[in-house]
Amino acid sequence: MINITLKDGSIRRYESGKTLLEMAFDISPRLAKEALVARVNGKLVDLNEKIDSDAQVEFLTFDSEEGQEVFRHSTSHVLAQAVQRLFSGTKLAIGPAIANGFYYDFDSPQKFTPEQLEQIEREMNKIIKKDLPFARFEISREEALQRFGKKGENYKVELINNLPEDAVISCYQQGDFEDLCAGPHVPSTARLKAVKLTSIAGAYWRGDERNKMLQRIYGTSFPKKSLLDEHLQRLEEAKKRDHRKLGAELDLFSIQEEGPGFPFFHPKGMVLRNELENFWREEHKRRGYVEIRTPIILSRALWEQSGHWENYKENMYFTKIDEGDYSIKPMNCPGGMLIYRSRMHSYRDLPVRMAELGLVHRHELSGVLHGLMRVRCFTQDDAHIFMLPSQVKDEILGVIDLVDDFYRVFGFDYHVELSTKPEKSIGSDEIWELATESLREALEARGLPYKINEGDGAFYGPKIDFHLEDSIGRTWQCGTIQLDFQMPERFGLTYVGEDGQKHRPVMIHRVVFGSIERFIGILTEHFAGAFPAWLAPVQVKVLPITDRQQEYAQAVTAKLTENGFRAELDARNEKVNYKIREAQAQKIPYMLVIGEREAAAEKVAIRHRKKGDLGVAALDDFINNLDNEIKNKELS
Repeated sequence: MINITLKDGSIRRYESGKTLLEMAFDISPRLAKEALVARVNGKLVDLNEKIDSDAQVEFLTFDSEEGQEVFRHSTSHVLAQAVQRLFSGTKLAIGPAIANGFYYDFDSPQKFTPEQLEQIEREMNKIIKKDLPFARFEISREEALQRFGKKGENYKVELINNLPEDAVISCYQQGDFEDLCAGPHVPSTARLKAVKLTSIAGAYWRGDERNKMLQRIYGTSFPKKSLLDEHLQRLEEAKKRDHRKLGAELDLFSIQEEGPGFPFFHPKGMVLRNELENFWREEHKRRGYVEIRTPIILSRALWEQSGHWENYKENMYFTKIDEGDYSIKPMNCPGGMLIYRSRMHSYRDLPVRMAELGLVHRHELSGVLHGLMRVRCFTQDDAHIFMLPSQVKDEILGVIDLVDDFYRVFGFDYHVELSTKPEKSIGSDEIWELATESLREALEARGLPYKINEGDGAFYGPKIDFHLEDSIGRTWQCGTIQLDFQMPERFGLTYVGEDGQKHRPVMIHRVVFGSIERFIGILTEHFAGAFPAWLAPVQVKVLPITDRQQEYAQAVTAKLTENGFRAELDARNEKVNYKIREAQAQKIPYMLVIGEREAAAEKVAIRHRKKGDLGVAALDDFINNLDNEIKNKELS
């Protein structure tokens, strides 16, 4: 008999060799029906796995992130099986689960069309209904190369050749289809229920533009049709909120052919941007930051010293000046360190908080560019804090409070992730452990729940990431706090301590917006273009009903402008209902309609874009109310 310790601490005894699925059924028939995969002694395994010794076991359903990933990765195998059934000669690349779905990359003589997605979906549903078990088997490297080479699956052969010599090579089979895969998978295809293929795109093999362009089919899947329908409804809502569409309709920004990945901000977009930057400056000044500005182009020697040349070179742009090698900065931190190093600091000066709205450039492949969300140049709202080791915890807590205050202004909830040492990194394990523990202690002191994100830290230090949740439930990674013991060492940064000797400061890198451009894209979609009054490019539209009210309407517009509001007069000879509809389409918070009675009484009829008609009021009362709304940064 073996002892199985469950997540709640209870222990069950079973005969050796019992499968996890049998154990789940013994615990509860419902659990057996809903469980997708299990975590055994910390490792995810198939429910068909037999357990031969004492173990800690946790059964995972679709409610868990790991369960969803296994569910959708299993669906990608069904997609590959369906495509190969329908289109002979198709070769398989990779098919991972991604956020809210999955994809599979194909090398096929058939050019897939949106109409064919429905055909592939129907074939997938046939496979799902057959209730085919996902069966795992392991083979030697030689057998794997022979097996997939014989089928002409050259992409799988390349993957096998790139595996370590001692790697266990596993495959999964469902029916007549088999694929190279580490697993795990759901017990059978019948678990997959509701499937939808959503789009087709091009993708270079292994993301390298020197390789062949493959066809990528995206999809999603759920254990219930009702969940799929909810998801598809959210996708439709997301299309309506697409910042690229709204950016054009509201005349905020554009991406021109002459500058792919380099956004152009139009006058209204600049109003929105300037409001965000003004808010940023006010809040940082209030919290003891000083603002700096560093050059966009700096020498290769600096980037070698910082480690960017070694660890980030493929994302950088280069130029030559006076026969020397220079780079356009991909990050602001080295410039900030040069400013710190430009004069001597005492322990009494610390912490020094330097903030910069710095324009950076990073090379991104054309296939991943996406409006303002993924660009080649953007403005990071960076800050670099130089401090004593004894100040680390308080400074991290101060940044957490700042981030929390910022996001609440925009109505965002968020969750936190702690990212640890990546594969490519600089510095000793001891320093990394010290830095990671410092971030962990700060999060726990603030009582913030967090998730560990293994191996996703910056190359110079661990980080805390803030993931915002928008109004339709999507998450966006924006704010970051990175603790760095490495850069001060590399740049020889010092301060004079109480003992009169030179010591090394500790450094924090942090952003709140992340990127001004991307944050504008997120806000546009979050508010569906209907920005709060304090951010709206045009806050008030004045709408005279006839030409006879033009003079008073001009006076109203002038008074609003004098009081600091962004107001426009629509003096066109159009019907007022048409003017209202157009102002509504432009998402303008307030419309002031002026007819004969309003002009005679020197009042205004107030209309709100969401609340509709608010009645007639004195202009001064409207001004006072709007002024308070803007000062309080209300979200209406």
